[in-house]
Amino acid sequence: MRSEALVVTVEDSVVGVEAALAAGRIACPDCGARLARWGWARVRVVRSVGSVLRLRPRRARCVACGVTHVLLPVSVLVRRADAVEVVGAGLVLKAAGFGWRRVAERLGRPGATVRGWLRRFAARAEAVRGLFTTLLVTVAPDPVPAAAAGSGFADAVAAVIAVTVGAGVRWAEVVGLSPWRMACAVSASRLLAPGWPQVSINTSCP
Repeated sequence: MRSEALVVTVEDSVVGVEAALAAGRIACPDCGARLARWGWARVRVVRSVGSVLRLRPRRARCVACGVTHVLLPVSVLVRRADAVEVVGAGLVLKAAGFGWRRVAERLGRPGATVRGWLRRFAARAEAVRGLFTTLLVTVAPDPVPAAAAGSGFADAVAAVIAVTVGAGVRWAEVVGLSPWRMACAVSASRLLAPGWPQVSINTSCP
């Protein structure tokens, strides 16, 4: 039996996460039973927009199947040192026609780091576009597919944004949410991780 499985994406508020665990509101992605507190993961340093965050994610263990999971805030991606809004800003710039050097300069990030984001996303752009287009039809009461944006990469970025807009029509609490936090939630923090997208679509409120 596995000792550790998928990351579980949760809200940014530590207090909120602790309250949700205590109330049994966070479910195991493997079997659906509730997760309970199980210590802490290692400390992570994440570069956000204009700040550096020091995080120690909570670990949780399923009361039924016994698998443990790391609970990552919805602003944090698996194995990435930059917050999802920073990565998302880079993807938007690339979709607008910027090369990796200009993106790196705009964001103040190393060129190799930015190239890594862009290459990984480009390699799965069609799969991401397809997944988010399907998700849009599922969550939006009157879905309006994103118009062709000129490239597979740009189409995928447009599809992510369209889902956030569509979900905001259905759920008031989603209005104003960053499209990249939405993408982080949909991908279980694996937007740029190996093996994604091979995920089920959650049609409940993100």
